[in-house]
Amino acid sequence: MIFVYFENQSFRNMQKENINQLLENKHQELFNWIASQPQDCFEKGPENKWTAGQHIQHLVDSIKKLNHALSFPKFMLKSKFGLSNRELRDYDTIVNRYQEKLAKNQERAKVFNKDVQSPSEKKFKQLLTTLQIQNKKLQHKTNKFKDKHLDNLILPHPLMGKMPIREVIMWTAYHTEHHTKILKENH
Repeated sequence: MIFVYFENQSFRNMQKENINQLLENKHQELFNWIASQPQDCFEKGPENKWTAGQHIQHLVDSIKKLNHALSFPKFMLKSKFGLSNRELRDYDTIVNRYQEKLAKNQERAKVFNKDVQSPSEKKFKQLLTTLQIQNKKLQHKTNKFKDKHLDNLILPHPLMGKMPIREVIMWTAYHTEHHTKILKENH
């Protein structure tokens, strides 16, 4: 199975096709889980934790911000954020760094995400459609970028700091997996 192959490999320079397959797999796993839940799952969650709807709202907000940033001309990204001055990190390293940063910055993450609202049923369905569309847009944008731009242009991440675009896109796949895992374990 292709998904398992990608999961068990550490790619120093994960190719665009691999990244897009990873994005597709991680999002499909989330959509499959949601489809298997009761219709009112969007409004349920553990006490003092996010509802399933809030998790989806957060993922939509995150991927939309990335797609918006990737819509700017490359010279603007370079001018505003600069170029990478380090080797690319592989997927596993990105995941491990994110988990470490998240563990050390729980309060910061709570403050950053404090305004995520629980959507209505209608809004939840719209958010799922939006997430599917934004995922496809991100895959398309990934394909359109030259490898040198994916590797050298950087974007700021609120928790991880500045990262090459290729790493931010790989992180986006993991971010979806992270929230899917939380939903599966707690909802």
